[in-house]
Amino acid sequence: MPLLALQAVSKSYGALKVTDAISLSVTDGETLGILGPNGAGKTTLFNLISGDVRCDAGRVEYHGRDITSLKPHQRCRAGIGRSYQVPQPFGNMSVFENLVTAAGFGGGQREHEAWDTAHQVLGQTGLMPHANKPAGSLTLLNRKRLELARALATRPKLLLLDEIAGGLTEHEARELVDELARIKAQGVTMIWIEHVVHALLAIADRLLVINFGQQLAEGDPRAVMDDPQVRRVYMGMEA
Repeated sequence: MPLLALQAVSKSYGALKVTDAISLSVTDGETLGILGPNGAGKTTLFNLISGDVRCDAGRVEYHGRDITSLKPHQRCRAGIGRSYQVPQPFGNMSVFENLVTAAGFGGGQREHEAWDTAHQVLGQTGLMPHANKPAGSLTLLNRKRLELARALATRPKLLLLDEIAGGLTEHEARELVDELARIKAQGVTMIWIEHVVHALLAIADRLLVINFGQQLAEGDPRAVMDDPQVRRVYMGMEA
């Protein structure tokens, strides 16, 4: 049984169909990478999984259970954590307070448990030296780390990453990939939307490419990137 399964999920805004009958599944411990040009419907797909947006049609299953009607906080407490493309910390709160809040309210952990989780995640993500700094004062790299850390503090079984490498330098992207590799080694299942292709290929077990809300290609990452249609649509290259 897959950890997550989408069955022909669709979402439209007026006449614009943003996701069009997309079906996919991920198994425990797998990392699925998602590529597509801007406006392809990638973030909307994440919103349908996390519950930030309701499906117009289709079904979302998690651990074999239909969660299509569950609200975002219910999905989070069930084990679906996510980051956002633009980091959304509580800027006037410290990094540590952000993590305690994520663990307590997002993960449903009791106070002492939330504190312990926050300490553990600070060490895991390299944010310990910044624990008492206001989140709004962090550099872009550390805001990205905090966005990841807040998702990890909910203790997710499924982690949704939305362009977490975007805007980072080459060196910073490598550091991020190393961190994600450690998270993957712990058995966390991930779905990662990313435009930094080399970072995605370093982690992904399988690749899905979508265009205009529809599935264009899916399979082994190298084979998908060599697909003539993918090269033409995503990279503007003729085979």
